[in-house]
Amino acid sequence: MKFLKMEGLGNDFILTHGLTKKEIPLIINQASFLCDRRKGIGADGVIMVLLSDAGDADFTMRIINSDGSEAEMCGNGIRCFMLYLNAMNLTDKKACTIHTLAGYIKAEITGDLISVDMGKPVLDAAKIPTIKTSGKIINAPIKAKDREFLITAVSMGNPHGVIYSDTLDDDLVLGYGPVLESHPFFPAKANIEFIHVISDKEIDMRVYERGCGETMACGTGACGAVVAGILNKKHGNKVTVHLKGGDLLIEWDGNTEHSVFMTGPAKIVFSGEININGNSTVAASASH
Repeated sequence: MKFLKMEGLGNDFILTHGLTKKEIPLIINQASFLCDRRKGIGADGVIMVLLSDAGDADFTMRIINSDGSEAEMCGNGIRCFMLYLNAMNLTDKKACTIHTLAGYIKAEITGDLISVDMGKPVLDAAKIPTIKTSGKIINAPIKAKDREFLITAVSMGNPHGVIYSDTLDDDLVLGYGPVLESHPFFPAKANIEFIHVISDKEIDMRVYERGCGETMACGTGACGAVVAGILNKKHGNKVTVHLKGGDLLIEWDGNTEHSVFMTGPAKIVFSGEININGNSTVAASASH
C-alpha cells in the first residue's frame, strides 16, 4: 500500500487511495497495526480517499481511528484529505465537496491554509447522541470518578462533550478524559474537550478523542468547543483555538441553521509504502 503520512496541527494520519473493494476491509482490519507508533507507521488514524458514488460529492472520505473504530468525520483529517487530493494530482480543483459519514463537507485551499464548511452544529440531545431524549445539553452535571463536571454537548457529525476549567493539566485531561469519553451519558462515546477561556477571541483546548486518546488537535472538537462557548456566552463568534499542535480559527454566527467554519493548516510529513498482508515492513522516503 502506498501512502502519505500527513498531519494537521500534530493530529496525524495515514492517507491512501486507489483501493479496490476487497482492499478496503483489509485496511480497516489492519488500521490498529498501521497506526502503531512502534511497530507500524504511527498515526491517530487511517484515511481512505475514495471515488464518490454520491452524486453531489467529488470524493468520499472514510477514516478509521487508531483503535480500529470508524469515525463519522475529522476536521484535521479533512484538511489533510483536501491537500492530498492536490498533492497526488487527483484533482485540479482548489475547492471540493467531500462525502463523509457526517454528510457533505466543503473544503477549499486558500494559500497555505485550508478552509472547511463544517456544516450545522447538532444540539438536540437525542441526535448527538446522549441518554437524554430531547432538548439541549448546556452545563449539565455529569459525575466521573470523584468529581462532578458541567458538560455542554454538541455534535459536529460526531459527539462532543465540552468542559470548562481554569487549568488544563494532565490530572484533569488524562485522569478524567478516558472516563468521560466512555461515560454512559454518551451511548456512542464522545470526544471530550477541556477548555480554558482566555478572552473574547481566544481559548485554550486539550482534547481526549474517542478511539484515539489525547491528541495534539481535533478540528471537530474545536468547532464544538466554540459552539459551546457561544451558547454559554463565554466569548465571541470568531475565535482562535489554541491546541497542543497549533491554532485553528473557528467562526459561527450563533444561528443553528448556519454552518460552522474552520480554517487551519495541513502538511505532508513523508511518503512510503507498506506490506499489510503479513509481517509488515515499512519503506519510507522523505517528503516535505
